[in-house]
Amino acid sequence: MADYLAFDFGAESGRAVAGSLAGRRLRIREAHRFPNHLLTTEGRLHWDLDALFGNLLEGLQRHTAESGAPRSIGVDTWGVDFGLLDAAGKLLESPTAYRDDRTRGAMEYFFHKLPRRRIYERTGVQFLPFNTLFQLASLVRDGSPLLERARDLLFMPDLFHYRLTGERFSEFTFATTSQLYNPRDYEWDERLFQALAISREWMQDVVMPGTVIGNVREEWAAQTGCGPVPVVAVATHDTGSAIAAVPAQGEDWAYISSGTWSLMGVEAREPVIGDAAYEANLTNEGGVGGRFRVLKNITGLWLLQQCRRQWDPTRSYADLAAAAQTAAPFVSLVDPDDAAFLNPDDMPTAIVDFCVRTGQPAPVGEAAMTRCIFESLALKYRFVLEQLRAVTGHEVNRIHVIGGGCQNELLCQFTADATGLPVTAGPVEATAIGNLLVQAMAMGEVESLTELRRVVRESFEMREYAPREPAAWDEVWPRFRALAAGGE
Repeated sequence: MADYLAFDFGAESGRAVAGSLAGRRLRIREAHRFPNHLLTTEGRLHWDLDALFGNLLEGLQRHTAESGAPRSIGVDTWGVDFGLLDAAGKLLESPTAYRDDRTRGAMEYFFHKLPRRRIYERTGVQFLPFNTLFQLASLVRDGSPLLERARDLLFMPDLFHYRLTGERFSEFTFATTSQLYNPRDYEWDERLFQALAISREWMQDVVMPGTVIGNVREEWAAQTGCGPVPVVAVATHDTGSAIAAVPAQGEDWAYISSGTWSLMGVEAREPVIGDAAYEANLTNEGGVGGRFRVLKNITGLWLLQQCRRQWDPTRSYADLAAAAQTAAPFVSLVDPDDAAFLNPDDMPTAIVDFCVRTGQPAPVGEAAMTRCIFESLALKYRFVLEQLRAVTGHEVNRIHVIGGGCQNELLCQFTADATGLPVTAGPVEATAIGNLLVQAMAMGEVESLTELRRVVRESFEMREYAPREPAAWDEVWPRFRALAAGGE
């Protein structure tokens, strides 16, 4: 049986994951893995799109040589970033990375053109300084020469699709991350483009996840030996693919897609846009099967990743977690979403500075700082859970943790402890699994999102964590809530 082939591009690395269905069970294997490095060009951080696409072709070629041509291909990436094409369809420059500081002050600049409240009413998207809307606003504010030459905007997965097939489309789960799309009207919001003084004609038609957008072009088909393989627009925002693979039953659950970012939310049949959602700064992103992911972006394991880079990049996360268990509890707490942690030169120093600024003891040593990060993340999950319950009225009796962070046993246990809810951890490879199974939906092997999740439950092992020692977490909760509320 032919494999499906998922390309999952992350901020630090990318991989090709092959998967095949047999007897309602999905079997997966990694076919290719490669690094993703940022380039610094004239002081700006850019993604190396040529290198990434070269690795996509290498992964396709390797798979074809070893296992035959895949049945289809799907691509997912991180959100919000994009490239601009000229009238001839040529990319004007490599896409700028969302962590570049060009968007500093861009939100405030744009709020003078269209008030914050009206933007939220039209998009239902959480305000983050690197949203596509504000990346474009920064280009307008700074008089970028790209604006005169640009004729089309393609998001990161769209750029891979375009190179693969020659077709230009955007996909629903990604479009809704941009803060340019109106999720109630299911179209690009004209008023926002008017305020930007940018043509709405730059934008592509939006297709739903599971749409076949074309076949691999002859040039690449010949180079890789794969032939005219169909390319499926899966849930191209990586979190959209990951949430599709949550092994949940019923509706009384929340999810945390845990990695560099922690995306925590609930699934809804329609967007939740109103005063309470605006005050809580919740976002409404598209999902598979016409669902919406009502969620909040939380700065996740980025804090520990950057600390580890400063301490010793070769030290394992498991070692750091083991050390954290020996540290005293609840000595220092931080709000992971404080602006100081977005991209500091020295993350450990930024954490110490936050603690000093908020009148707390500074964590001393790697074990204490790691414990501070884990406890703070777990308490932030409780904070966001309360917001989700209050705003949506959604009953939540279980939390599903998926993605790489679900391997962190200490953080999963802290999450159960802090929230008072059982936690189901897994699958680790949720993004690739969701990508593969949406391809299977497109090819008629999986009938629905409900069936997709049943396949996940029957194919992969999960780990359960029960809450314990609730009194200790309840005691520290008011202290953390004051820290987090100050940053909202």
